[in-house]
Amino acid sequence: MNDVVNSDSYERLTISERDNGLYVVSLNRPEKRNALDVVTIEELIRFFSGARMAGVRAVLLAGEGDHFCAGLDLVEHWKADRSPDDFMHVCLRWHEAFNKMEYGGVPIIAALQGAVVGGGLELASAAHVRVIDPGTYFALPEGQRGIFTGGGATIRVSDMIGKYRMIDMILTGRVYQGQEAVDLGLAQYITEDGGSFAKAMELADKVAQNLPLTNFAICSAVSHMNNMSGMDAAYAEAFVGGIVNTQPAARERLEAFANKTAARVRPNS
Repeated sequence: MNDVVNSDSYERLTISERDNGLYVVSLNRPEKRNALDVVTIEELIRFFSGARMAGVRAVLLAGEGDHFCAGLDLVEHWKADRSPDDFMHVCLRWHEAFNKMEYGGVPIIAALQGAVVGGGLELASAAHVRVIDPGTYFALPEGQRGIFTGGGATIRVSDMIGKYRMIDMILTGRVYQGQEAVDLGLAQYITEDGGSFAKAMELADKVAQNLPLTNFAICSAVSHMNNMSGMDAAYAEAFVGGIVNTQPAARERLEAFANKTAARVRPNS
């Protein structure tokens, strides 16, 4: 087994393979509400740096226990009594991990439950699709803790919900939950029966059946293009489209469409 996807080689992550190149990656510190310590961040970097080359076609990201992730391990941070330079480099490793996720080209579907708080929201925001259940709640309590975000909330969370809503969350500790969280953009799906994992599995299985190069473009190029000017993004999109839309592996699917044997797009019932 490739060491990147070998669960036995991780301490903080549990990794299991399903069908079609789909892997479930779970944070496994439920006694700490899956708080993110240095070891967890390094393991996320390791997995998502090598996932695509290891044949991973999609990832379902989850947290064991009742909560997805309560954010930075504040007890570890307090005990470490870090210098400004030390913590700056901790933050840079968080950015490395989350950038590997967002830009790595492997679709990540996050199954969220319980607390998605602080750094846990920053982690979730690096996934491409987020599924919640009615009890999932989002917060950025850094203002009340006397600290500041360090894992990308100012980038990804503000992009999802707007700068001023993000500032309000940090200043006041405001909590969003349920349909309101979906309407704001913190998640794309909410389940009625409380089964965020089952819905995320359904979605991850579906996207794992897409062509890998197509998924790579969707889960890498879109984010890069959003960092460009409009003119540069249009130019880059033409290049990516030229490569992806002429890939040999797509011929069979295009032929099925031409022959009217492919599944048709239907309105929701």
